Amino acid sequence: MYRDNSLIPSEAIRLLGLGILADGETTYADLAGEVRHFTGHVVGPSLDMVGAPIEVLKVEGLVETADGGGLAEHARLRITTAGRAELTRLLNSNVRPPVSDINKLIITLKMRFLHLLVAKDRHLQADMLAEMCERQLVRLTELHGHHAGAPGHLNRWLAHEITQTRERLAWFRDLQKDLG
Repeated sequence: MYRDNSLIPSEAIRLLGLGILADGETTYADLAGEVRHFTGHVVGPSLDMVGAPIEVLKVEGLVETADGGGLAEHARLRITTAGRAELTRLLNSNVRPPVSDINKLIITLKMRFLHLLVAKDRHLQADMLAEMCERQLVRLTELHGHHAGAPGHLNRWLAHEITQTRERLAWFRDLQKDLG
């Protein structure tokens, strides 16, 4: 993790792998395929983001084979108690603004596995994500105002970013309401 308690890319993959296994046992091959599929559709294909982080999960005792065997392609994997604790820690991490490709992956993962957190932690995550958007909106609005009337396309781009951030903030506020 970074110092601000936000995830590094390999931790995003760890979160995804552990979250999938928290939903039920699967084979190593299916887990790797699901991780590749999910990340490929959120941030694009990246082989270096899949293999090693999944193998490390077993070495660290976060997952185990259901039959006690090795990490063969068709071995069934399940999450351990330590893995569930790590999943909770990762789900409760911060997200760095602005919303970059890796942050989009982390937010998407949080939405995918938010149901695995206790209600209090789900509320905290929704609050944190809304606050992230609010901070980003302030920065973008100040930058937009500072460059008002400047030549080029910066203000048009910033207006687009502000619109997207407002929509994202509204979505997270709706999530806060839905969570109670």
